[in-house]
Amino acid sequence: MVKLEKEKIEALLGEYKKSLNTSDAKLAQSLYANDGIFMPSGAPSAIGSENILKSYEFIFSQIQLNIEFLIDEILVEGDFAFATTSSKGTTLIHANGETIPEENRELFVFEKVDNEWKIARYMFNKTK
Repeated sequence: MVKLEKEKIEALLGEYKKSLNTSDAKLAQSLYANDGIFMPSGAPSAIGSENILKSYEFIFSQIQLNIEFLIDEILVEGDFAFATTSSKGTTLIHANGETIPEENRELFVFEKVDNEWKIARYMFNKTK
């Protein structure tokens, strides 16, 4: 049972990576719970679905990511789970066309909503 739930969360993280690498703010938004919180490094928290969408739209207007996620752990407890991950790749800065290295560590908290895993809280910070 737990193995199946971990696989569902891994698939959700795969969709999240896809949203980042394709600059798809609506896809990113759809992966969050309606009352989810996105806590980006160096920016205000986005609370709730509409603010999460606006935050990703702003981010994607500024940069294009090309990253891979490495899952360090996923722990499932009932209708909640968390994952720690790391990501590595590059960021294209639209303002100047420069591509720079991108490396972060992340903490995801998931909640099962209507029998489907959603991101309840997400925070990351740069490791380099």
